[in-house]
Amino acid sequence: MKIVILDSGTLGADIDLSPIREVGEVTEYMQTSSDEVAVRLADAEVVVINKMKLGADNLADAKNLKLICVAATGYDNVDTSFCRERGIALCNVPGYSTDNVAQLSAAMALSLVTHLFEYRSFVHSGEYSTSASANRLEPVYHEIAGLTWGVVGGGGIGSKVAEIAQALGCRILLCRRKPEIRYEAADIDRICRECDVISIHVPLTDETRGMISRERIGSMKDGVIIVNTARGAVCDERAVADAVLSGKIGGFGCDVYSKEPFGTDHPMYDLLNCPNVCLTPHMAWGSYEARNRCVMRMAENITEFYAGNEHNRIC
Repeated sequence: MKIVILDSGTLGADIDLSPIREVGEVTEYMQTSSDEVAVRLADAEVVVINKMKLGADNLADAKNLKLICVAATGYDNVDTSFCRERGIALCNVPGYSTDNVAQLSAAMALSLVTHLFEYRSFVHSGEYSTSASANRLEPVYHEIAGLTWGVVGGGGIGSKVAEIAQALGCRILLCRRKPEIRYEAADIDRICRECDVISIHVPLTDETRGMISRERIGSMKDGVIIVNTARGAVCDERAVADAVLSGKIGGFGCDVYSKEPFGTDHPMYDLLNCPNVCLTPHMAWGSYEARNRCVMRMAENITEFYAGNEHNRIC
């Protein structure tokens, strides 16, 4: 079978792709522009992607394509309606990066609550060395124990974050579709009104797009901490940026954006010099261990598909 990897560069140069090479004839591209997709997939039976967007505009001539393997849990970069119409299967890799994303979410929240970046900057700038005081206690920070942490999304990542937050002594409010017995359940509006820390762990769908809206931000506590490791577009990014700049949002951590990489005209660009903001380059999923797991499971997805099994099938 002919397998094409369109953006292997996003998986990291340190990752061994041999598990995929062992199941077929592989052509690998470090990166692919949108106008190169059609030519590169002309004879492909399987395509492996990470961040590439695939749909009617660049798959129409991929006559032999049978399977799309996404090196991710989320698959909003693939037009599933077109795939169903054309009979192209789509597989994702659920759960491979749960610990990573939860780890970064908690790290961001802890750093923002304790103003860690500001204190570090005070020392690393040399200002501490020239000061007359042995310590500094500004900006004021508070214990995370006793705060109310709202977890939006109760899948694997959200559940792991809730466990971490509870272990830190937080009261947990959890917003999820399924019935909840471990933590106190709450809808998104209650979480926005009552929580000191809000972390977002939902897929991007028509329902979740823009769910952190200007109106909901307005209902939040002054100084709220928000962490988004889900998808950029679940937030109204302009509204978030405005709320950070006005002081309504006390701290903002984000690893995902509606456009990646974002340009100088993107709302997040306005926050680059804010000490109470932590922006990272969509790296929460990408520990060495998780990327290796992802490659192994994509190879399994291909093998299982050709064996006629429904394994991690989306459509």
